[in-house]
Amino acid sequence: MRRPTRARILGAQCAVTWAACLALFATALTDTAAAAPLDNPGALTRITAAADLAKFQLKENRVPESSLNNLAAEMGTAVGVDTVLKSANHTMRNRSGCVPDERMALPLDPAATDAYCWDTGDATTQSWLPQSVTTSGDADDDGSWGANKVILSGWTHNDSKAGDPEADKHLARVAFIDANNPAQFKYRWVLLVIPINGGTNYKKLESHLGGMVWYQDKLIVTARNGAADNNAMYIFDMSRILQANVNSTAIGKVSGGWSARGYQYVMPAIGSYSLTAGACNSSVGTSVPCFGSVSLDRTSTPDSLVATEFHSSGGTEAGRVWRYYFSTAADRPGLIGINGSGVANVDEVYRTKVVGMQGVLSHKPGGASTANWYVPESTWGPKVHGALWRQNLQGAMAAANCGQPKKYSCWGQHTQALSYWQSTGKVWSLTEWAANPDAKWEDPVVPERVLFATPLSSIDAALDN
Repeated sequence: MRRPTRARILGAQCAVTWAACLALFATALTDTAAAAPLDNPGALTRITAAADLAKFQLKENRVPESSLNNLAAEMGTAVGVDTVLKSANHTMRNRSGCVPDERMALPLDPAATDAYCWDTGDATTQSWLPQSVTTSGDADDDGSWGANKVILSGWTHNDSKAGDPEADKHLARVAFIDANNPAQFKYRWVLLVIPINGGTNYKKLESHLGGMVWYQDKLIVTARNGAADNNAMYIFDMSRILQANVNSTAIGKVSGGWSARGYQYVMPAIGSYSLTAGACNSSVGTSVPCFGSVSLDRTSTPDSLVATEFHSSGGTEAGRVWRYYFSTAADRPGLIGINGSGVANVDEVYRTKVVGMQGVLSHKPGGASTANWYVPESTWGPKVHGALWRQNLQGAMAAANCGQPKKYSCWGQHTQALSYWQSTGKVWSLTEWAANPDAKWEDPVVPERVLFATPLSSIDAALDN
């Protein structure tokens, strides 16, 4: 979605004084200079100043165990992932069942080895936007959760869609996809909520779901940027999925039981990570970061959560990528490591000149001392392919010369998050758009949404300068 570009912000401030204008442009050029859209962004630059690293510090906040237990007691016994999968009521279409516009949204080089399209309602709705993906390959290194292979896809409400109810704004839901049979993926929606009033009720969770990490028994998702509580991410427990028993438009406790705006299952947050430096700012690339996407890196020691910040793909602001290590304490499965004050410090931060990052992946090749960072760059407009950059301290590379107007536009159309399924060697991603031919959220819909995978080895083999 469009946000004010850096140029517009500077132009407005330049109206004050010419001296101020020169200073602002000097800062923009030295601190946040970005590559032109789909131009090679060059190498990452490491950020080491203590004042800059402090902007990434997180405070862990936990919902009292008594509140979570009270909510579960009032709603009934919690169900597991297996129960949700067995109730799957939406069927995905295999590549052959995808329409031409959907297949055209797939990467050109390297080609996707796996491709699935959503059921018709979700493929064409303009009220919801697919944003993130994580898998049971993140949750457990054997690639399964119990007996199941699972993919989770996070969708957020499209607040730019005119005419939708105010109550739907910022809603967040997750598709639990049964991926046991590659010939027939199916899924069930689960609504994300927050316990309130000591666990006697719950309210909607407000999140753009730009990124998700399912690690061990926890699911960590990005929060809604700009919310008053300064939360960067929310935490969920995969053993605490609860079932609603009233089908209504309400969210929470109602006459006769519990409602989840038509969804059968809810997942209550068990905590959050807030930014200790205060509110984030997506307009300036040197401020407190707004979390854009997150993913898991199993090649670090210990395993880590990596993140990128959000800046509009329609703007000019470049961003940063960074890392937090997961806790190795036996009593903190799936949680980020914190100190005695409940604070998580960032391990490393890099600046990139990529504009419009919509996902992130970090992976250290065998024998390497540092990781490669993969970031998809999206551009504005319908039917426009983006680039997938592999960056490190030496430079940047992407697949090139795919017959598109821009040299590096070989990746998918409006791709979002990345997730590496280590046991299979495949990178999963998804495409977002279902706008009209004029890039507006109104009819006629052009469906471009595909869930797809391609081997990381194929991504590396396709790289060009």
